[in-house]
Amino acid sequence: MLRILIFILAAVLAPTAFGQVTIKIGVVGPMAFTIGKHHRAGAEMARDEINAAGGIHVGGRRMQIELVVADTNELQSIPDATNAVERVITRDRVDFLVGGFRSDSVLAMQEVAMDGKKIFIGAGASTDKLGQNVEEKYERYKYWFRITPSKNSDLGRQLAESFTMVAGQIRKDLKKEIPKVAILAEKAAWTEGLIAAAQGRLLPALKMAVVGVWQPSDRATDVTAELAAIERANADIVFTLLSGPVGITVGRQMGERNMKAVAFGINVEAQKDEFWKAAAGKANFVATLDTYGEGGEMTPRTLPFVKAFRTRFKETPTYNAGTYDAVYLLKEAIEKAGTIDAERLVPTIEKLSFIGTSAVIEFDKRHDPVWGLGKLTGVAVQWQDGQKVVFWPPQVKGARPFKLP
Repeated sequence: MLRILIFILAAVLAPTAFGQVTIKIGVVGPMAFTIGKHHRAGAEMARDEINAAGGIHVGGRRMQIELVVADTNELQSIPDATNAVERVITRDRVDFLVGGFRSDSVLAMQEVAMDGKKIFIGAGASTDKLGQNVEEKYERYKYWFRITPSKNSDLGRQLAESFTMVAGQIRKDLKKEIPKVAILAEKAAWTEGLIAAAQGRLLPALKMAVVGVWQPSDRATDVTAELAAIERANADIVFTLLSGPVGITVGRQMGERNMKAVAFGINVEAQKDEFWKAAAGKANFVATLDTYGEGGEMTPRTLPFVKAFRTRFKETPTYNAGTYDAVYLLKEAIEKAGTIDAERLVPTIEKLSFIGTSAVIEFDKRHDPVWGLGKLTGVAVQWQDGQKVVFWPPQVKGARPFKLP
C-alpha cells in the first residue's frame, strides 16, 4: 500500500506531458556485467540516432529522448533490482522502462513497474511467467511487453529446430542412429522448465538418449567432475542451459579435455565477443542460441546495426542490446498514438508490426513476440576458429555449415 501511495504522489507532482521537455526512458540492468552494459549501449545508440534526427514527434511537437540508467545488480540481489526500478520511477520520474535480465529478478521488477503503470519493455528475461501475467490479469500487467529473447516455450521450439539439424549432422558424420545427450544446466529458475521439456518431449522426439543431468552453480569456476562424468557416459552432445560465468568454464574445460562431445544449447557467455579470449581460445565448436552472429542477416536492419555497434563499442551486440529496438519501437508507437500516455500507447503497441534489428516484432495476447520464420526465431551460432558464425536457420543469408570436433 505504501508503495502505491508513493507512486500516486509522484504522479501528482510530476510535470504533465505538455510541459515536458524530454521523454525519459529508464534503462535497467546489471551494469557491472556485459549484459547491462549492452542494455545501456543499445539504448544510447537509439537515443543518439533519434535525437540527431530531430527527436520524437508527439502530437505536433518534437521531444528529445533522455535516458536514466540504473544498475539493478539483479544477478546478486532481487531487492536491489526492485529498489532500482522504484527509484527511477519515483525519483527520476521516467516515462518508460527497458531492459532487465535475470528472470527471478525481472518478475519482481515487473511488479514495481505495474504498480507505477509504466510500460516496461523487457530485453533479457525469458520466463513464460512474465507473459502469463499479462494474459491472466490483463488490466494490471498490460504495460509489460517483451522484445527479446523468445519466451522459454518458444526457446524450446528454437532448440528443437536447431537441435534437429545438429542431431542430423551427428548421425551422418558419426554413424550413430541414437546420439547420447548429457544435460548440463545451471541451477536457476529459468532452466527448470527447459530441463523437463528436454527430458520429457524434445530429446525423445528427436530419438536421442539422455544419459544424465548435471547442475552446477551459475558461477562455478570448476566443472571437471561434471565433465568427467559426462565423458564416462559417452555423450555425443552436451546440451547446455547456462547464463552465468559458468558458461566460460564449461567452454574452456571441454577444450582442455579435448572432449569428443560438442556443446550446444544456450550459453549466454558464448554469445559475447570476449568469450573466445576468456576461454583461452579453447572453446572451439561451442554452439549456442543467439540473436546476432557473423554475417547472419535476419532483417534489412541487422547488419547496419551490428556494424554500427561494433564501430562504436568494439564488440558484437548481445541480445540485451535489444534495448535499441525497444527505444525505436517506443518512438514508432508514440508517433502513431500522438502521446506518451501509457493507457493509449498499450493498444497501439499491441497492433504494431515493427521491423527490428533481429526480427519483425508482432505481439501476441501475452505481449510476447510472435515466433516463427519471418517473425522472431533468433539464430544458432558456433565458435569456429575464433569466429562466432551463424549455422541456423540455414535459410538466413550468411549462414555457414555446423562443424563437429
